[in-house]
Amino acid sequence: MPITAPDLFHSPKYWAECYGTAPFLPTSRAEMDQLGWDSCDIIIVTGDAYVDHPSFGMAIMGRLLESQGFRVGIISQPDWRSNDDFTALGKPNLYFGVTAGNMDSMINAYTADLRLRSDDAYTPGGEAGKRPDRAVIVYSQRCKNAFKDVPVVIGGIEASLRRIAQYDYWSDCVRRSVLIDSTADILLYGNAERAIVDLSHRLAVGEPVAAINDLRGTTLVVNHTPNGFTELDSTRIDWPGRIDQMPNPYEVMHDKQTVDADGNIQADDAKPQEPNTDDVQAVRIVPMPLRRYEQDLVLDKTCIRLPSFEKVSKDPALYAHASRVLHQESNPHNARALIQKHGNRDIWVNPPPIPLSTEEMDAVFGFEYTRVPHPKYEGQRIPAYDMIKTSVNIMRGCFGGCTFCSITEHEGRIIQSRSEESILGEIELIKEKVPGFTGTISDLGGPTANMYKLNCKDDNIQASCRKLSCVYPEICPNLKTDHSPTTQLYRKARKIDGVHTVAIASGLRYDLAVEDPEYVKELVTHHVGGYLKIAPEHSEDRTLSKMMKPGMGSYRRFEKMFYKYSKEAGKKQYLIPYFIAAHPGCDDEEMMNLALWLKEHGFEVDQVQTFYPSPMSLATAMYYSGRNPLKKVTYKSEKVFSAKDINQRRGQKAFLRYHDPANWARLREALRNLGREDLIGTKPGQLVPAEHEEYKVRKRLGGTAKGTRPARGDKRQQALPKAQNRAGPGNKPKASAKPGNRAGKKPGGKPTGRNKPRSGR
Repeated sequence: MPITAPDLFHSPKYWAECYGTAPFLPTSRAEMDQLGWDSCDIIIVTGDAYVDHPSFGMAIMGRLLESQGFRVGIISQPDWRSNDDFTALGKPNLYFGVTAGNMDSMINAYTADLRLRSDDAYTPGGEAGKRPDRAVIVYSQRCKNAFKDVPVVIGGIEASLRRIAQYDYWSDCVRRSVLIDSTADILLYGNAERAIVDLSHRLAVGEPVAAINDLRGTTLVVNHTPNGFTELDSTRIDWPGRIDQMPNPYEVMHDKQTVDADGNIQADDAKPQEPNTDDVQAVRIVPMPLRRYEQDLVLDKTCIRLPSFEKVSKDPALYAHASRVLHQESNPHNARALIQKHGNRDIWVNPPPIPLSTEEMDAVFGFEYTRVPHPKYEGQRIPAYDMIKTSVNIMRGCFGGCTFCSITEHEGRIIQSRSEESILGEIELIKEKVPGFTGTISDLGGPTANMYKLNCKDDNIQASCRKLSCVYPEICPNLKTDHSPTTQLYRKARKIDGVHTVAIASGLRYDLAVEDPEYVKELVTHHVGGYLKIAPEHSEDRTLSKMMKPGMGSYRRFEKMFYKYSKEAGKKQYLIPYFIAAHPGCDDEEMMNLALWLKEHGFEVDQVQTFYPSPMSLATAMYYSGRNPLKKVTYKSEKVFSAKDINQRRGQKAFLRYHDPANWARLREALRNLGREDLIGTKPGQLVPAEHEEYKVRKRLGGTAKGTRPARGDKRQQALPKAQNRAGPGNKPKASAKPGNRAGKKPGGKPTGRNKPRSGR
């Protein structure tokens, strides 16, 4: 049965509600004085500039806590080199809340090739370097230095994706839970509205933070498994005995009894000694899952022990196994608590938070946001705000299950949708409050464009489901695919007085869209401004299976619909596809085939992505471990190749830009290594010119310099137009993901229109 939660606003308001609503949450003592505050109850420390808008995490959490009666201050982008900025608002009465911001600080600072980025969209002027690497750790430690007796609560996407031991791409090793490294008292993961409200009220009545160990969506440090829990041991993957009979190594189903290899229950005094294990376990590890005993266990009194930090940091196969278990325990209605040893302490991960109801979502997005940056930034441009100031977030969550994406690990698979009235009301507020509004809504979307109000047809089925995706390998028959609520929303939004354009800029799940042709027609006819971005990510089934992405059949179905409805609408419109190089499971042959597909279909992409191993994603587990956690993991299980050497990664990326003369020498070498010299030349079907042909081809392209692009009006450009592969306007700065890493995204630029894929057949 589905698990319910008390209403988000069930607690009596804190006494400080008498101060009312602040125009902006204060960022200085002078602002506190103007509000008549002698202190803050809660201080939020963030790596982003403070923008009072519901697309920014600090604004949502700050306004939510304010609605509960608490006085909330903001310390944005503090100088972490001293304690000074961390003491600017004084000592908080309850706690510091620390977040790196809307993006992971490492992904924000470094490219997939580990080069330092030159800008930061969440900083005034786009200036880089205003937040430290691993900001959650640094900020948390500074708060502790400033006020040793004040609890520190960490959250946001950076903390959320590091709640257990996780592979760290930037240091190329497995790191401990961020809760330990940060010295914080408790970690809130996912969309943490419920957890932060309950935590704040319990701290306000004097309950010690160390005693608050039962909140969903929280992670804490414990000395042992809490009393009354049954611990299912999942610290190993291969067992002596009849290994071939093991259907699943991830679950055990009985407490305080031992089960032998044949499934027979033994008395306690008959328990054999467990050989060669570092961890003291509450129960004997069984060699096979005993599902017939599962009914004997109480869900909220059962936990799963993961392999320890010490083990997963040395054993990649165990890391893949732990990743698989974590993802299987992601449904809030059936997930069990997780426990993982770090030295002589344990990390305890409570089950995920219960998703917000539509009414609660409406309330969270309906607070009195000013919808503009704090006045202290007057005259300074914040690029992320410019991208989202006229966009509306209509939903949360994603059930796609793409392995390279971290949205699910943060927001969950269950879609949480706002009401139509709430969304249309926000459009009216944008008209009223956003300076310079021109009549264009830049996006109605979220993590995806077209999952609004799509959920399981049966709540009980959803509550019991442990599938990693509702759409892979095919769309689940229990999933609602009727897009009519979205279609109706689009139509009503277009009719609002003063709104002449409603664009859809969030990424589209075209495999879902093709299930509702009426939606596709509505989208193409009225909401595509010349370009529509979609993400097939690859053309080859072997790589797509490691991504958990649909095959190209869905793409071709959508492409046919798109150009059909564009033609009927009298519009010339183009699909902009996204692709990823160097994804786990993808070798040079797969990339060669993708390059041939691109050339066959007339695409010459300018902006391309290389796989970015973001913390906690399943694809990152593949990258680090060389195993496939989508299947049962053993030491003999399927091996997965990943391009890790920088030259390998750049070589795969070069295939995506086969048309760039700067890549031709590298591609010729790769093709020869593959035994495909037949693809070297200028004949139809060949990929790159031979050495002796290169000068003529470069000259025909308009010059001989490396990287020369066709001159404007060049015949080749007219015959073979190109697709500029970059994000469109309106990307929201949330803990949602850009193609290639999906652990938070930087807003993209609007396609220039200079490079286009060919139109319909």
